[in-house]
Amino acid sequence: MELTYYGHASFGLQVGGSHLLFDPFIRPNPLAKEVNVEEIQADYILLSHGHGDHVADVEEIGQRTGAELVAIAEVAGWFGQKGLKASYPMNIGGKVKLPFGTVKMVAALHSSSMPDGSYGGIAAGFVIESGEGTLYYAGDTALTYDLKLIGEQHKVDVALLPIGDNYTMGIDDALTAAKWVGARKVIGMHFDTFPVIAIDHAEALRKAEAAGIELVLPTIGQTINL
Repeated sequence: MELTYYGHASFGLQVGGSHLLFDPFIRPNPLAKEVNVEEIQADYILLSHGHGDHVADVEEIGQRTGAELVAIAEVAGWFGQKGLKASYPMNIGGKVKLPFGTVKMVAALHSSSMPDGSYGGIAAGFVIESGEGTLYYAGDTALTYDLKLIGEQHKVDVALLPIGDNYTMGIDDALTAAKWVGARKVIGMHFDTFPVIAIDHAEALRKAEAAGIELVLPTIGQTINL
């Protein structure tokens, strides 16, 4: 698996010959101004919820690439009305089989609405299982006991967890979440984009080391081989 960070909570994942794109919020993010949105490839766009800082570039990228959307039913339907391929409307606990493996939608404790204020269902995360490993994308979540189910049902190799606090978990709760889901390697996300979610990188890394967790704080544009 090859993971590329596009800033905030947006990642590209190459796995099993497919290109996955998570929560594209790139053009409105001044920290991601060096990312060329027109070059981003996507066979599938996975959306954790409907907030603007997670779906801002969906329409543009979806129309250009013809990517199929994987999202909670209300989010998928909203974009389907705009002409995108809302191929996989899901709900919590559901699983779909795709060419690279499976995608299971799991609980996330967070709000959700669409950019126009309409109902966006509930927030979610995803567990991606493939022959190359298992990745957990948490989306925007608080620390919740539901995360323990992920560790009991899956062998997670790497977890993408929010660490910016205020709107999501902070680093302390994220490290607890990592232990609950069974991930020894964590890729941080949802940090530094806005002043209110800016973090102390050195402190976060120290806390992760003390907890026995490998924490990666990716730079925008960085590609990581998992």
